[in-house]
Parts: sequence; C-alpha cells; structure tokens
Amino acid sequence: MSDKHTIILMQRSQNRSTRTFMDYESISKAMDGICALYERKLKDLNPAMKNITYDIQDLYNFIDGLTDLSALVYDHSVQAYLPNDRQWIRNQMFNHLKKLAR
Repeated sequence: MSDKHTIILMQRSQNRSTRTFMDYESISKAMDGICALYERKLKDLNPAMKNITYDIQDLYNFIDGLTDLSALVYDHSVQAYLPNDRQWIRNQMFNHLKKLAR
C-alpha cells in the first residue's frame, strides 16, 4: 500500500495564498515529507538549538494546527486518486513512525 503515489494538499493559515501541494512517490515518503515540514518549522523557531526533539503528540499538534490538510492517494484498481482526511494522515503517520522505530 505504501507504494501508491500521494499528493498532500495543505493550507497553513486562513490566508488562501498559503494553499500548496506536495507530491510523493509513496505514502511513506509523504509522511516523511510532513515530518520534514514540521522539523523545518522547529528549526526556524529555534535557530540556536543544534538538537531538537519532539514526540508524536507534537507532530499531531502541528498537523491539527494547519488550516487544512488532506491526501490524495492513487488507487491502481480504480485508476483514480482517492481523498483522505486529516485523521487518515494521523493514522498513517503513527504507523509510519512505528515502523521506523523498529
């Protein structure tokens, strides 16, 4: 399932000009991309810190703090992108990080 092309649709604030999208070769890479966005935000907020740590709840807070976040995942069986909501992204993130921790 993780080898499905994934497009992340995101809006950072109420300002419509903050709408953007990112596309990834797989669900796993999309989850890495969301983590990278959060890590970049942490580095911007804490430029003097060399090592910054966070837990999954911090990442969930980042995800929930975005005005809008969804994922379009390509399904080969119907040859179309299927929409997924923020909760789906949270679940995928948990499973992805759990796999990385092993």
